[in-house]
Amino acid sequence: MRSVRSSGDQPIVVHDPVGTGPDVLLAHATGFHGLVWRPLATALRPRFRCWSHDFRGHGLSFVAEGHRFSWPLFGEDVMAVVEGAELDRPFGIGHSKGGAALLMAELAHPGTFRALWLFEPIVFPPDGRLPPEGSPMPAAARRRRSAFSSRDDAYANYASKPPLNVLHADALRAYVDHGFVDGLDGQVHLACRPENEAEVFEMSTSHDTWAHLGRVGCPVTVGYGGDGAGPAEIAPGIAERIPGADVEYFPELGHFGPLQGPDRVAERIEAFFAAIT
Repeated sequence: MRSVRSSGDQPIVVHDPVGTGPDVLLAHATGFHGLVWRPLATALRPRFRCWSHDFRGHGLSFVAEGHRFSWPLFGEDVMAVVEGAELDRPFGIGHSKGGAALLMAELAHPGTFRALWLFEPIVFPPDGRLPPEGSPMPAAARRRRSAFSSRDDAYANYASKPPLNVLHADALRAYVDHGFVDGLDGQVHLACRPENEAEVFEMSTSHDTWAHLGRVGCPVTVGYGGDGAGPAEIAPGIAERIPGADVEYFPELGHFGPLQGPDRVAERIEAFFAAIT
């Protein structure tokens, strides 16, 4: 594990890579952290060297009290990792917010990525269709239970009910093992504080990536699941705006697709990247 510096002198934790071959940077969704990619990275490791990081305010990339989560900062975090880890035109894999961050980085620095595979990136059109008024995500984040007696207690809780019970067991285990910090009170506490997660959701329209999708120059595939929710609904429209982009539909998966069916998703990612290499 290493640390690089992003904008505002923000430290960003970069996890040690796994596998051998061309570099791949995996960018996680809101509320998660880089090691949640472990099952998918394991599936890709025979052919690719997989890197991941913790976005600011997530995992071990702690932020100061009162930090503001403008989404373009997540694109800057991506560039800090690419430059700090000396990745030479890596492939990129992004989930939800992570997908948007990869697009923002590529738009700001064309040619950074060899290709991007994105699952339901959060890039909303400016017409007000999405996210809907009164989105439940910020409120749900603020209600999130932030402390448990142990990581095993947290795992049992999440595995027993929606929404996280759909995650692959190894992804959920990684989320719990590395997504909590030990408190002085003897409990374990969420590393991504509920208030920070809520603000990230609230700021999801604080970027104009939609308007610039036509300038993305690298090969792109946009994947989406079958739950019919907002991010899945808009995914085909994102692909339509990116020149030459492909769409992949996973009817059996929901918004957590890469963490839910990592082997299935890794198979499609490998086929896409192999066609480019």
